[in-house]
Formats: sequence, structure tokens, C-alpha cells
Amino acid sequence: MKYFVKMQIALAQLKSKKGQGTVEYLLMLGVIVGVALIAGAAVKAFMPELFDNIKTKILGGVGQM
Repeated sequence: MKYFVKMQIALAQLKSKKGQGTVEYLLMLGVIVGVALIAGAAVKAFMPELFDNIKTKILGGVGQM
């Protein structure tokens, strides 16, 4: 009987869900990093055009002075 109780206690400790929160946080972090990478790639494609437009407007304004 004592052996059976010890086995149940050991199995209960193995089934402990203390680490589940950590895994969930790591999964959320992975999703956030993935979204940030995709957004960064989209912004990277858009930024050179934006800076060229700003440069053109600045040079055009200086040329009118």
C-alpha cells in the first residue's frame, strides 16, 4: 500500500503544470517577434522612398530661396 501511495505522489509531481505558464509566455514572445520581423520588412521597403521624398522637398525648398 505504501508503495502505491508513493507512486501516486511521484506521478502527481511529474504531472505538475508549473512550467506551463513559461511555455505560454515563450509562445507569445515568438509570435510578437515574428510580427515585428514582418513589420520591419514592410517598413524597410517603404523607408527609402519616404526619405527620397523628404530629401527632394528639402532640396526643392532650398533651391527656391
